[in-house]
Amino acid sequence: MITAVLLAVTTVSVSQSRAEFVQIQGQRMLAIAENMASTPLIRDDIAAPEADVVLAPDVEKARTLSGASIAAVTDSSGKVLASSDPQAVGDRLDLAQSRAPLGRSWTGNLTLSGRRTIGARVPILQADGTVSGVVVVAEDYPPLGGSLAAAVPDLMIFLGMGAVLGVLGSWLLSRLIRRRTRGLEPREIADLADNREALLYSIREGVIGVGIDGRVTLLNKTAIELLGLPSNVAGERVDELPLSAEVKELLLDTSDGEETAAVTGSRLLVLNRRVVGSRGRPIGTVTTLRDRTEMAELESRLAANQSITETMRAQTHEFFNQLHTVSGLVQLGEFEEVRSFIGTLTRRRAEINDDISSRIEDAAVSALLVAKTSLAAESGIELRLSESSALGPLEPSLAADTITVLGNFIDNAVDATAGLSGVIVLVDLGDNDSMITIRVSDPGPGVPEDLEHRIFNRGFTTKPVPASGRGIGLALVRLVCARRQGSVGVHNLDGAVFEATLPYPAPVR
Repeated sequence: MITAVLLAVTTVSVSQSRAEFVQIQGQRMLAIAENMASTPLIRDDIAAPEADVVLAPDVEKARTLSGASIAAVTDSSGKVLASSDPQAVGDRLDLAQSRAPLGRSWTGNLTLSGRRTIGARVPILQADGTVSGVVVVAEDYPPLGGSLAAAVPDLMIFLGMGAVLGVLGSWLLSRLIRRRTRGLEPREIADLADNREALLYSIREGVIGVGIDGRVTLLNKTAIELLGLPSNVAGERVDELPLSAEVKELLLDTSDGEETAAVTGSRLLVLNRRVVGSRGRPIGTVTTLRDRTEMAELESRLAANQSITETMRAQTHEFFNQLHTVSGLVQLGEFEEVRSFIGTLTRRRAEINDDISSRIEDAAVSALLVAKTSLAAESGIELRLSESSALGPLEPSLAADTITVLGNFIDNAVDATAGLSGVIVLVDLGDNDSMITIRVSDPGPGVPEDLEHRIFNRGFTTKPVPASGRGIGLALVRLVCARRQGSVGVHNLDGAVFEATLPYPAPVR
């Protein structure tokens, strides 16, 4: 600020000093030139043969008394007849540079012998009014140092004012910065930023901060990887990022939120959101993200194992009931009834197995359906395969994904219809050599309309055992479908109808 004021005042002062010099010295040179032009000796002897000798004393006397740099007398064409500089006699001055008629007085800038001067030109008039010559008087411009020296008093005044303003402005700016930075020095701020960056990137969980204006304020490398974002999104609006609508909604929510699950890409994430503030006012939210994909898969496998255990338990229970019946008939001696009873059981089991295996050629999927049929029967529910179902052998990873989707759909249908009488859960499987279609319908109460679009998004639960494993199934179904770029959905039609598609490159066999 002081430097700017000093430069401005210097420029103005030098300009004013030059302008003042031109005005005062121009009038002074004009007065001297008029006095010389009106001198009878100069007016009478200008036409003398030796005018340079005759006029030289008067010209030099006028220059000396006035303090001018040069004084000269020329004829009407500009030829120097007498001059205070003898070497200039005979030279020709450019009178046209004055831009004034020859018969009029003029003052202004003149270039004499290559020097820029402030000069005056006055015509020498004879009695009949004719112009017999011209008197030229000029003074050199002072050097720049002289102009600066003349401006020193003003410079000191304004420099003092600038210093006062600079000190005051610096003090106010310092107080503002200290208040904004909470009294931290620049080095401390840099250290704090470095430590924050190191801490942020050392956290294994994903961390993303969102301001109250909906812009990303901070995020670490883990969050970038989990959300599939570019590395330079800090400062961008959340609603403009390449994220799913569900994740955007969770990040933009301005309330605390714990353990909320969301599926993004091929990952199942658990988000934990906290509102943060400073000095009593909210400044945004900080959300941590944990990748629960592997854990969800493990929980799904555990649930599948539990389902197999339940199936085996149901089959064991059924086997013991049948075995007790056979034992009682043998004790009663009803051997014909024993033969008939065992034949009926054998035919029934064979019918179920033949009905499923004739249309479902993949052994793993077929085994799942047989097991789920027995488990559903334990609850008084009939699991029926549609007449149009057909599925060929599948490669292992596709068979595993099919089992995950189908098993979760059947479990949800059985849970939804438990306690109802005359329930038939219909399973429909299709394969067109490039996509597997899975549809499971039940006559239960259906899915509320407000949950149809969210039931696959937020199926995660943190309920303790024995409820552990429930709620993760549908989120895992969506994850499996997303990995294969398929789809999953639910709608109501005399109950709930769950549908999923699993595309795969053809052929896979």
